[in-house]
Amino acid sequence: MRLWSLHPQYLDSKGLVAVWREGLLARAVLKGETRGYKNHPQLDRFKKQDNPLIYLDNYLNNILHESESRGYNFNQKKIGPVIIKEQIPVTQGQLLYELKHLREKLKIRDIKKYQELTLIDIPLPNPVFEVIPGDVEPWEKLKD
Repeated sequence: MRLWSLHPQYLDSKGLVAVWREGLLARAVLKGETRGYKNHPQLDRFKKQDNPLIYLDNYLNNILHESESRGYNFNQKKIGPVIIKEQIPVTQGQLLYELKHLREKLKIRDIKKYQELTLIDIPLPNPVFEVIPGDVEPWEKLKD
């Protein structure tokens, strides 16, 4: 499961569809509707919130808006309509790690999007996140 901290504008079409699906799976986990992924580290930051489902729905609404801007037709009825202003902290180091990770994926599957991302030094987060100083998040599974 990969719930990108990066703004969804950086994702290619495969990445955007994948994060939507992963987000819906995460939503099912938070609602207790699945056996697997219950302790997945990517969910920790949502689980720490007073109402994790509202934060995840806000996350997914940002994915939905990006999909609409590209002409995709994701089903809004699968998520809650709530948009909140409160944010979850994410470290600058996490965003930079994810940008590097995404570039590696795009170098193989979408060279045009990869080239766009080579111009990005400081990436924007998904708007549900507030960037704070720090290294890669402790829940991240680092790849060498």
